[in-house]
Parts: sequence; C-alpha cells; structure tokens
Amino acid sequence: MSTSPQPTSQLRSDAVLVELVARLQGQLDERTNQVEEQRKQLVSARSKLDYAQLKIRVLEERLRKQRIERYGKHSETLSDLQLELLDLEPGVSSEEVEAEGQREPLKPTAAKTTETTGEKAAGKPRRKHPGRNELPLHLERVEETVACTASQCVCGQCGKKTTVIGYEEAEVLDVRPAQYYVRVIKREKRACKRCEQQGVQTAAAPERILPKSVLSDNVIIDLVVSKYCDAKPLYRQQATMRRDAGIEMALSTLDDAALYVGELLVPISGVMKRELLAGVYIQADETPVGVQTHDKRGRNHQGYLWQYGSPGKGVVFDFRMGRDREGPKLFLGNFEGLLQTDGYKAYDKVGGPRIVHAACLSHARRKHIEAVKVNAKDVESARVVVLMDELFAIEPGGAR
Repeated sequence: MSTSPQPTSQLRSDAVLVELVARLQGQLDERTNQVEEQRKQLVSARSKLDYAQLKIRVLEERLRKQRIERYGKHSETLSDLQLELLDLEPGVSSEEVEAEGQREPLKPTAAKTTETTGEKAAGKPRRKHPGRNELPLHLERVEETVACTASQCVCGQCGKKTTVIGYEEAEVLDVRPAQYYVRVIKREKRACKRCEQQGVQTAAAPERILPKSVLSDNVIIDLVVSKYCDAKPLYRQQATMRRDAGIEMALSTLDDAALYVGELLVPISGVMKRELLAGVYIQADETPVGVQTHDKRGRNHQGYLWQYGSPGKGVVFDFRMGRDREGPKLFLGNFEGLLQTDGYKAYDKVGGPRIVHAACLSHARRKHIEAVKVNAKDVESARVVVLMDELFAIEPGGAR
C-alpha cells in the first residue's frame, strides 16, 4: 500500500518552523557569546580592580614607612591622617611628634561629633603625671638664699622685725660654662756659673698626646669624645670655640688631633681583631659612609664601614672605599668559625675552607616589623615577630 503525499500547506509550515528554530538558535548562540564575552570583561575588570587596590595598598604602606622613617620612632603610633598633617608643617621637631602621639587618633570622617568641648569620655582613665625628675645625689649642692623684701621683713600688725623660721627649698640643675685658658708650660733651664763646659740642662718635656700641637690633652680628649660619643662634627666644635670663647682655631688643627688619636688606637684595634678572629663566632655587616675626595665631582664618594663583632666582645670597624668581596676576604683571612651576615653576596667564598655561613634572622624580623608599622592589622606578621622574640630570648647571641 503506498502512502499518500502530505499536503503542501503542511510542508510549508514545517519549513517555517525549522527556519524559526534555526533563527532562534542563532540568536541564542549570539547572546551566549555576548554573555561569555561580558563575563570575560567582568573578570578582567575585577582582576584589574584587585590589582589596583593592591597597588594602592602597597603605595600607602610604602608612604607610611617613609613618613615613620622621617619623623622617628614616636610616629609609629600615629594614624595615617596624623602623619599627613605633619607633612603640612614647614618643620616638625621630635617633641612635636611625641606630643602628637599622645593625642587621640584622628577619625577618618569629616562629620562633627556631638560631644561637648572639654567633656571627658566616660570610663577613660586619667593620664598620670610623670612627676618631677629626681636630680642625682652625687652632684655638688650649691645653696643660694633668696631674701624676702623689706616689706616682708616687718610685721604688718605690730611693726616689729620678723624672724626667719625656715626655707622653702627647690632643686634645679645648673651648669658652669666651659672656660678655655692658656696653660703656659715653663721648663727650667739650668747651668753652672763656674763650669761653663757642662752646658745647659733643660727639664724634660711632659708627655702629651700630640707634642707639638697647641691643643692640650684635655682639649683633644674633649674633642674626640664630642665627635664620636656626642656625634658633634669637628667643624661644629670649631664654630662653638669661635662663638663661646672667641677662639679662632684652624679646622686642620682639629683634624690632625683627631687623626693622631686614631693612630694611637690602631694597636688596640689590632688586638681586638686578633681576639675576634681567634673565637668561633663573628657577626658581620656593612654601612655606607660619605667620603670627601679630591676628584671635584661635586659629591661625596660612597665608602663603607664593615662591622665585625661577637656578643659580649668588642666590635671592630674596617673602612673600605668599596663594597666588594675584597674587604671581608682580607679581614677574615682563614677564619673557620661561624660567620653570620645578611644575604649580601660579598660574604660568600670568604674565610677558611671549614667556615660556616649562617643567615641573620633579625633582618627577616625587620621586614615583619615594618609590615606591622604600616598595617597594624597584619596579624600574621605580628605573630611572626612574637615567635622570633621568643627565640631571641633563649638564644645566647641575642637578636641575631
């Protein structure tokens, strides 16, 4: 039996339906592609936004770190807004930074609070007064009596002279300004009036740090102590002599005295170096220092002070014009103990064949401390610092 052909209208309807389905499928595919493209753009935008926020955070932390380095240790407790206000000041002293650190942190909102001026927050503890400084008992006490006025010495009722019944005492720290004077050294010259052939005998010259200098031992010692203990450069000490005593002293004279003292201390430095190298543990580090040169480049040459020391022993400084491996190589020689340094490569391949090179944990700790300074909410860095402190507490060498 043969099937009868479908009507023409039915075939047309099926064709239209197929075409409609194909068109809808094409539109669906196009919309799907558009949604996928927009999803990729959104993911890319979110990634860029996350990167921008991370970059802003890094820049803010770097800026905070620079501000803390500029204003000192007391600025670590200041908020970013307080540090920003300090930047607006033409000049900020350490006392101002400390005073700012004792203030309440500035809030990051511009809205005015409803608290009354002068009203104290409920439950806030009253700041304890630091009290008056006690002056050392070993200092000389010089009494100064302040007398009452003439009217206070007469009774206001009977008119008779009053009697001293006691004193109201207060101690203040005072100072006697340094006084420069010229010490004339006269050495006896003796001769026999009867025996001319014996000649003239002169008393021996006293021992001095710098025999032919116009500076006495006391002045030279004060000069060196002020320079290296009080960080007062020689040119400032020269200016102080000119200002306070009217003394015109050539800077070269002061330089010669300081250099000669250094030469006298060279043997002591050599003994300290030998004792250090005879031990089993050395810590080493280097720091840049500006050096004046005569090449007329308009700026100082950057030299380096290499520091070598051991806990409980002396510290020896070795000056070098450069930062290459030659410095520690010459200083350490055949040292075969434990050498502890940072990650600078100049400390590699130095010392004897059995030397042990250890890393410095305090350098790693410093990075975590800086992270806490710039972001007080960095819990992980704070935890690392606490763990390192516990290690340092039981380590004989201290914070290394």
